[in-house]
Amino acid sequence: MDSGNSGVRTESRGRNPTDTTVKDAVERYLTKKLESGASRTAMRPPLEDFAEYCVSQGIDAVDELTDDDLRDYGLELRTEYIDNEIAGSTANTYFRYIRAFLSFCVRDGKLDTNPADTEAAEEFLPEDTPTRDTQFWTPEQRKQLIAYADERISMAREETISVSLERAYRDRTIVVLLAELGLRGAECFRDPNDNHRDGLTWGDVDLEHGRLEVFGKSRKYETVGLTEAAHGALARLERIQEPPISEWPLFPTGHTASKYQAVEDATGDRPATGTDIDAVCREKQVAPPSITKEAGRQILKQLTHEAGIELEGDADYLQPHGARRALGAELYKKGHSELAQSALRHSSIETTHEAYSDIKAEDVAESIDEVRE
Repeated sequence: MDSGNSGVRTESRGRNPTDTTVKDAVERYLTKKLESGASRTAMRPPLEDFAEYCVSQGIDAVDELTDDDLRDYGLELRTEYIDNEIAGSTANTYFRYIRAFLSFCVRDGKLDTNPADTEAAEEFLPEDTPTRDTQFWTPEQRKQLIAYADERISMAREETISVSLERAYRDRTIVVLLAELGLRGAECFRDPNDNHRDGLTWGDVDLEHGRLEVFGKSRKYETVGLTEAAHGALARLERIQEPPISEWPLFPTGHTASKYQAVEDATGDRPATGTDIDAVCREKQVAPPSITKEAGRQILKQLTHEAGIELEGDADYLQPHGARRALGAELYKKGHSELAQSALRHSSIETTHEAYSDIKAEDVAESIDEVRE
């Protein structure tokens, strides 16, 4: 899960914590308080995510939690909502799970008061609206977008468009990685509000063994296997880009001022105006910043419109998370739920089932029709 504006705390805040970690308290709540079945199954993934979030923020024990911490966690949920990973109603449901868990901790003597049960804690939660139309890239849309990205490379090579060849390859690789690997936008691009999310670099890529390391939602590095198409896209991008150092981003920004600032931060000297800043970055081996999540969305919006792709619903472009949803849905529909879980790196199969409950419902309806024929 992305971090909020409060920054990441990597050490304990020293409030004389008890021996009860948030993770231990979550497990106690799930095993001792909740009856086995639907409630425990539904609550486990978001509660375990919350425990991981606490670790990432340097919160060692339950009694360290404050309403500010829960307010920041609400901002995390809002970020996922904005990135179209969860609906507003889902964000509020998850927060209610956390509040119920912390109420248990109060009754269990681990907390004096419930830090989630305040108006301030709920400040950043999105509106509790029903599930919005969830976008999926259809197979036709995916093929059309990739085909246009290929055509754009040809136009850049022929100089019939004002886009550099390197940028055309960069943008095509973004499309392919999203479509083939189901990566989250926060795993590909830089998040200005999270110091741990600087965007993918060439140090994260292992073409020899066909894998990629991403900083996942769990806030741990996770290994993603490269499909043939993803491997090919990365290999071609590497040949065009010729990254001088492993810290070089896969998707470097085109923002000149940001590159000037990167050189100044690394060397203490600011290059003169009009300098070939890209050449300076390479010469001094200073990695430019990666594009941001917002820039990634803008690239997809531009490609969607230029490719003339028709869309249904409220979305006006093919969103990053729509590619992830499409990959999972394709695997899930074909009966490969465990493969979908692995591909999407869900912590449990229950999370996968919940994510595609609409597909499961359709399958049940079709089965009823078949039985009654």
